[in-house]
Amino acid sequence: MDSTTATANLPAAEAKITTTTPLIPPKPIALANPKVSDRDFLTHLEAYLSKRDGVDKLLKISRYAAKIILSSSILPETLILTTRLKSFESSVGLSRKAFRLGKFVQDVNSLRRGGGGSSHFHSRQELILSILAYGGEGIYYFVEQFVWLSKSGLIDGRHAKRLGKISAWAEFVGYVGSISLKFRDLNELNGDLAALSSTIEIAHSRGVRCGEEEERMEKLKAKMVLKKLSIVQDFADGFMALADIRDGKGKLSSPLFLSCAGLLSAIISTQKNWAAC
Repeated sequence: MDSTTATANLPAAEAKITTTTPLIPPKPIALANPKVSDRDFLTHLEAYLSKRDGVDKLLKISRYAAKIILSSSILPETLILTTRLKSFESSVGLSRKAFRLGKFVQDVNSLRRGGGGSSHFHSRQELILSILAYGGEGIYYFVEQFVWLSKSGLIDGRHAKRLGKISAWAEFVGYVGSISLKFRDLNELNGDLAALSSTIEIAHSRGVRCGEEEERMEKLKAKMVLKKLSIVQDFADGFMALADIRDGKGKLSSPLFLSCAGLLSAIISTQKNWAAC
């Protein structure tokens, strides 16, 4: 017996309900945070490795880990593994330069988003520091393209040293501007945190609940931790740029110290990129 015949034999009221009320499937239960719950480790890893910075920082970790082993004299010079590690470190260093092709554009856009004039910045000081930070880094990435072409053999190798010096100076200036900007941001965050803390204390003294403010405070504290780590990373990279300018001379230019600084910078950057993707 088909559904039409069955409906016809029912009373009018029941037939009306049967023909006009479709079965509604139950709604799936929504997850509280689908982005976190649905994303497993391999999916996250795929997203991370699809970005040039992700691959670049993994190469940076492997390079400076090899440099630490070499500079600490753990392995004897005569060991074949030592020769292979030197070759690996040199190859990875050259490979990383290829990931900087066109990367200077992001610094150009950062300055454009700032407006390119003092009227679009909060102060003249911020404008100057932004030009130092993004301009220095942009010139560094631009010159690094030619350093890579020189070391890979397409451009005469005699220009490599001069290009490397220009690149190191631009990088160092960029870090000076970047560190100054981040200290400025850190002071602003400290002010926001103090004001918010005062608001929460007053609310508690009056017996008022302020869950939203407390949640905002936790976010501010987390943001401050990331900002401090970013400053540490810039200092580490700045020491390496300064060593390049001074041709490896000076108290803070020992191979082991610079290798540890490079590895620290790579780990901090990897953690930030992992959390962001």
